Amino acid sequence: MGVALIAWGRFVKGGEKVTVPAPSTEPGVPWLWDFLASAAANLRRTGFTALQLPPASKAQGGEGAGCDGYGVFDPRDLGVKPQQGSISTRYGGADALRRMIACCHAVGLDVYFDIVLHQLMGENGGPGTFRYLGADRHTLNGRGRMEPGCFRGGTGNHDPIPPFRPEDAVPAPKDDFPFGREKVYQNCEPPGYTINDALDFGDWLFRTTDADGMRFDDVKGTWAPFVSQFMHSGPMASKFAYAEYFDGNPALLDAWVTQPPMRSRSLVADFALHWALQAACDGANVAALDGAGYASRNPFLACTFVDNPDTDTTPGEQIISNKMLAYAFLLTTEGYPFVYGKDYFGNDVWPGAYGLKPWIDNLIWIHEKLAFGNTVTRHLDGHVIVLERTGYPGLLTALNFDPRSGHTIVCETAFDANVSLHEYTGKHPDIQTDAQGRASFAIPSNAHLSGQSYLVFSRSGFDAGFQFQPRATSQTFFGAEDLDIPALRNGAVNASRVYAGLRSPIHAVLEPNGAAWVQGASIALEIAAPDGGVIASKTIHHGDPAAALVAITGQQGWHTLSAHASGLAGMVPYELKVTYQGAQHMEESRP
Repeated sequence: MGVALIAWGRFVKGGEKVTVPAPSTEPGVPWLWDFLASAAANLRRTGFTALQLPPASKAQGGEGAGCDGYGVFDPRDLGVKPQQGSISTRYGGADALRRMIACCHAVGLDVYFDIVLHQLMGENGGPGTFRYLGADRHTLNGRGRMEPGCFRGGTGNHDPIPPFRPEDAVPAPKDDFPFGREKVYQNCEPPGYTINDALDFGDWLFRTTDADGMRFDDVKGTWAPFVSQFMHSGPMASKFAYAEYFDGNPALLDAWVTQPPMRSRSLVADFALHWALQAACDGANVAALDGAGYASRNPFLACTFVDNPDTDTTPGEQIISNKMLAYAFLLTTEGYPFVYGKDYFGNDVWPGAYGLKPWIDNLIWIHEKLAFGNTVTRHLDGHVIVLERTGYPGLLTALNFDPRSGHTIVCETAFDANVSLHEYTGKHPDIQTDAQGRASFAIPSNAHLSGQSYLVFSRSGFDAGFQFQPRATSQTFFGAEDLDIPALRNGAVNASRVYAGLRSPIHAVLEPNGAAWVQGASIALEIAAPDGGVIASKTIHHGDPAAALVAITGQQGWHTLSAHASGLAGMVPYELKVTYQGAQHMEESRP
């Protein structure tokens, strides 16, 4: 299933939670989108197959230090409008986001959005009233305006003010904690307004960025038929999806995933496994790992993790000790593993990060090259658990939680008799199974609770690295007065840009629409290279097919697409779809 990186983190600084460093508060560091664009090639070479992003929309607090994106203000502002005190989000701007996604595709990485449709924050027109800037950056005519009838009564820090609505029939009402203004989808007034707006938002978001999937936030507090409808609609229907159902009961996770509205459309974050790992790593309850988590019940629908931005910064929820033992379990057993960026990166990247990269890299390689088939427990006592993946080439993983001593283990395996096995972490000499196919080895102690006391055996001879599997990116720019790019006007030049790699074909298709696109009108479309030189141009007239333009880049960098109109009877909305190859290696740190 691959290995995903939760590509951000929260930190505690001066007693306050701070989201990944950003130049708005810490000069000299890159925006997250730019950092990930530059890191994409190395992450793919390591073996990562996908990145999980934080929420990309403009949130209350703008680009402020603690603005992690979950207090969404304007879903359709990806960092282009002066709202909430900034133009950028905490992670950068819209151009940088699109560039990062294209760079990831150029090396074969998928990109998942964090979709937050449960709540809004930062109301600016009275209780339960949200108004947004449109494409001119001045007028409050932006799409997606919200009224009190879109929200549950009594949420957040406000008293209920009619006509706030009753709570939807959410999966876990007692766990639906107040956070901002909570949207209603089942009980919205007027009926269907919030659903239609969310579907329109999803269509716009995935088409304008070409992201590959989604994490759906807080499904415990969201009406399940709407979640299903969102995941089955428009471009979302073909995307990977997993959900945050924050519960450690595997039966409840399974009930949500398999219920009639969902019907296994979405995977689910495996909180049950997280709590089992915490019990073993912090509480020495090794038995908790035997058949642990939702992954042991339904591995193809479980997104497994050691920690994430919520658990890591919540007292009592994070894993404090022996994290490498947790990652050794995570990356050699079943499920779709997600590595937390704060665990992975070092202090040189994010001050306060835990720096486990060298050891996690090794385990990622093991996961991708050697870990296949069902998981079987081969040995379990008060200190040691040994697990085997039974698919070829076979994998035997031993974890020792005993801080006082090592242990000698003899256990059955699915390997044949007299098979040579290599230890792929470098901590133990090669071994050979005996005449009954049993393995014997000495596992080191977990001295100083370092979490390094694990061994991983498999057949010898595997050493191949990871190759890029580049693919093109298709992003649509929407010209509309209530979005982020103005509609066409006579004489005006509307410019969008993409960051294309060297010798990349750029295929652009312009589709004007609306009553103002009249007989006699024309639109000139052109593509300019980073040095300003025009590399392709075409003029279309009313009645012609949509303008299709193809160019081959002679430079890597920002290529500008401009449309100049004449003879229009008014403003003309349009869609400009651009397909291109992103850059595999960045030549600049910021747009």
